[in-house]
Amino acid sequence: MANEFLKTELASMMDEFQKQMTVLADVQQRRARLTASGTASQKRITVTLNADGVVIETRFTDTDDLTHEELAKAVTEAAQEAAAELSRKTADLMNPIQQQRGRMPKMSDLIENFPNLDTHLPELIPASLAPPNSPERQQHDPGMVFTDVEDLDDLRPSRISADDW
Repeated sequence: MANEFLKTELASMMDEFQKQMTVLADVQQRRARLTASGTASQKRITVTLNADGVVIETRFTDTDDLTHEELAKAVTEAAQEAAAELSRKTADLMNPIQQQRGRMPKMSDLIENFPNLDTHLPELIPASLAPPNSPERQQHDPGMVFTDVEDLDDLRPSRISADDW
């Protein structure tokens, strides 16, 4: 009796998996066509990204009055706006897959004493938007300091000269 239940449950899971693969293939095709644009400096600068976040177009309209610094700042702002829009569009596109995945049983639901692996996933840390040499990027995480390392000078062999041969 329990064996029949497991067979039925497995068949149901396989059907659900096939449906999810079909939806995933469709989502991948739609994602590949995604673009997102951001504007800055009163819509005089537009940056457009593809689905991978690669700049595919940059447009300037009537920017003669902007300094190089203002122009650079505006391009960065437009690109960041485009990236945020791309992130929203991608999340919207992935939402049906996430909902479908949430309805599927987890291994911990099927196997007694199997840990719920979702609870062990680390929290995503958002990437900094600070420029490369900004004070925010100069600070280092004290948790990343390695205290148990050996000095490489102690491990290097001394120089050998030709006279030693």
